[in-house]
Amino acid sequence: MANTVATNKRLNPKATQTILAFASLVALLILFSVASPNFFRPDNLIGILLATAVNGILAVGVTFIIITGGIDLSIGTVMTFGSVMAGVFITMWQLPIPLGIAAGILAGALCGLVNGFNITKLKIPPFIATLGMMMVTKGLNLILSGVKPVYFVDTPDFAKIATMPVFGIPMGVVIFLGAAIVAAFILTKTILGCYAFAIGSNEEAARLSGINTDAWKMGIYALGGAFAGIAGLVMASRLQSAQPALGAGYELDAIAAAVIGGTSLSGGEGSILGTVIGAFIITVLTNGLRILSVPQEWQMVVTGLIVIGAVYLDIMRRKVK
Repeated sequence: MANTVATNKRLNPKATQTILAFASLVALLILFSVASPNFFRPDNLIGILLATAVNGILAVGVTFIIITGGIDLSIGTVMTFGSVMAGVFITMWQLPIPLGIAAGILAGALCGLVNGFNITKLKIPPFIATLGMMMVTKGLNLILSGVKPVYFVDTPDFAKIATMPVFGIPMGVVIFLGAAIVAAFILTKTILGCYAFAIGSNEEAARLSGINTDAWKMGIYALGGAFAGIAGLVMASRLQSAQPALGAGYELDAIAAAVIGGTSLSGGEGSILGTVIGAFIITVLTNGLRILSVPQEWQMVVTGLIVIGAVYLDIMRRKVK
């Protein structure tokens, strides 16, 4: 009896919401497969996987930030900034593809680092600091690209990275899964992950225990930016171009994926597995509603209601504790 009680207590914090999220994903798959014979077509499933890859990489990065009790509204346009920088290096400056890839990731990490600096040193609230970065990168994307898409016509090797099959799975999906595995290792097995949870649970207590919370938060925001840069590269490769007007709105789907997967907006709780499941839920829901010809405005309504429900469940779960 005591063992059963102990097991239930262990399942309460994170596992319960992760299990609920997975059950919701399975229910959506069954619902849409019954509602439309086109849902389980191979080309549609590949589309779902590729769409999830971009949103999933973004969501994995922002999970670290939300666990610290922060938020990053700039990851969508930072993602685009990474793709535009890669386009500038590879297409405009004719530099090797690896340098362009490195430039995209470093551009994202730099934006995240600036966000972290503004939040920790200048004491700007995360909402305002990252909103400002969103506007800055949105403008830079248009300036650097000349207000037009940057096409990778002369670099087919880069253009096929995301869609190149690996054992039948697009490389973009493999990159996403690899990023998720690395992120899970960092979050659960390294000091950065440990400090992220400590800062999110009680930042003042973490600071008093000797943790340099400012430095670690800057590092975590930089890590989130780096993941955004990787997402931008996958997006650019998939579209075979860097689209400077894209990006705005992606941050909401990424944050929604993390929240649906059990990451608490209050900080201190979250898991990469839950975020991955949440990313698939968002993509499957959007894809399924589109196949059923549900207008886009109603798709946004449904997604918003699901996010509200996920946040409410998190609040109730915390009260039970």
